[in-house]
Amino acid sequence: MGKEERRIAREKGTITEMIGLYCHDHHATKGKRELCEDCQNLLTYAFARIDHCVFLPGKPTCKNCTIHCYAPAKKDKIKEVMRYAGPRMMLHKPVLAVGHLLDGKKDEQRIQDYLDRKAKKAKKSGEQK
Repeated sequence: MGKEERRIAREKGTITEMIGLYCHDHHATKGKRELCEDCQNLLTYAFARIDHCVFLPGKPTCKNCTIHCYAPAKKDKIKEVMRYAGPRMMLHKPVLAVGHLLDGKKDEQRIQDYLDRKAKKAKKSGEQK
């Protein structure tokens, strides 16, 4: 598994933990992997958004993304989850929390790399015509 694949896997792990923290505290779920139906649906939706991100393989963190692909209701819910769980992650999963913060610091370069790839692709297709 390459560097970017590991980072995406870590991002999925981070969102899983954040939704889990939120769900356990707000919906009284108990087990480590137990989520209520709404939170499980949100997690599935978040994974689908990550898997289909236009920035892949150099995906930025969603907070710093220039393309907001979440539906408005899902975006509001994930923001609520992150506002609650984000500060608590330093206590529950500090390695994931620090990794997520460091990933966010590299986002500007990831976005620029995406724009460069897109421009190069457009230039290539323009030359072929």
